[in-house]
Amino acid sequence: MKEIANKIKNAGGNLYLVGGAIRDELLGKQTHDEDYCVTGLTSEEFQELFPDAHIRGKSFAVFDIDGKEFAMARTESKQGKGHKEFEITTNPNITIEEDLARRDITINAIAKEVLTGKIIDPFNGIEDLKNKIIKATTKAFKEDPLRVYRVARFAAQLQFTVEQETITQMNELKNELNTLSKERVFTELKEALNSEKPSIFFVVLKQADVLDIHFKEIKDLIGVEQPVKFHPEGDAYNHTMLVLDKVADLTKKFGEERKLEIRFSALVHDLGKGATPKEQYPHHYGHEVRGVELVVRLGNKISAPKDWIKCGKTACIEHMRGGIFYKMNPAKKVEFIERVDKSLLGLDGLQIVVIADKTSGGREENIDNINFEKIGKQCLKEVNGKYIQNKYRLKPGIQFGNRLHEERVNWMKEKNF
Repeated sequence: MKEIANKIKNAGGNLYLVGGAIRDELLGKQTHDEDYCVTGLTSEEFQELFPDAHIRGKSFAVFDIDGKEFAMARTESKQGKGHKEFEITTNPNITIEEDLARRDITINAIAKEVLTGKIIDPFNGIEDLKNKIIKATTKAFKEDPLRVYRVARFAAQLQFTVEQETITQMNELKNELNTLSKERVFTELKEALNSEKPSIFFVVLKQADVLDIHFKEIKDLIGVEQPVKFHPEGDAYNHTMLVLDKVADLTKKFGEERKLEIRFSALVHDLGKGATPKEQYPHHYGHEVRGVELVVRLGNKISAPKDWIKCGKTACIEHMRGGIFYKMNPAKKVEFIERVDKSLLGLDGLQIVVIADKTSGGREENIDNINFEKIGKQCLKEVNGKYIQNKYRLKPGIQFGNRLHEERVNWMKEKNF
């Protein structure tokens, strides 16, 4: 990088590390993407210096060299509504400070001069990093509605709080949130769900009073009463946030795809409570059935993967049964095991959701009764197709399937779990 920086310097420019890379470096975190800003040069001059660089971008050129991005310093001015209506200006006279001023929040508006290591921090982002607070860089924050979800996502990833003035600016962007593409919203949600405490994403959106735009099904849980005996943590929204964070903790060592499927399932497992008629409070009879449609609605609204939606539907319809598995008779237990095992969420994924659901609000003693994954897998392993073939000499078919189910019920009776 010093070689690249020297080449730029000799041509009359300067090179800076910017954005998330410098923020993560200052936080002592490992960075995955490095973005660089070039001042004092035009895109044409940069291309002449580095003819092998891969060029991307329509409104302005971004150069890729060895997996690292280089862009000329630029300013932006909003021309219309939404995330894309911007006029971008690039020229050699734009300073690094001017380029930083267009960035969303102060902790992302820090640069480091590559050759000298000098830190440029015109908006006191380093102080905000120390205080663990997120602030809008300037009033220009309100020019891009995507920043509402970016702020909520950064808050979740960093476990920072958001300054009240920034919360106010987020709320003032509410009317423009519908201009965002489903894919943009989903990307921010996905990154938030991948954090250690994803509930913060929704907490920040709730503070800004913008949950109802893309996450109305989550907002509808706010103020929904639950039986205090089973839910000392409060309303259905608080319960969902606790379950989500508990599942995040239980899945932190999982692969990303599996982790996200289960975490989304935790987020939506109780959506049906938001549709319970108030006269039925604090009870929510049939909420597991009502919730399935809401899972699909939310998933489609944010362009969630079909697998996420499938897992969410299973969590919704089966989590109550998982919680009372130990009370079921052998036949019901086997039906539950066979049904959930065939689902994409599976016995393991559902059990994680059920554990978080039943132990929320400090009810850790409930974990002793949640063991259907181990019992189910043992049953399916010991009483399988091969077992039926050897015992009854049957070929696959309806009779075979019925016999397999009967043998599993007998197995469950004998084990007396």
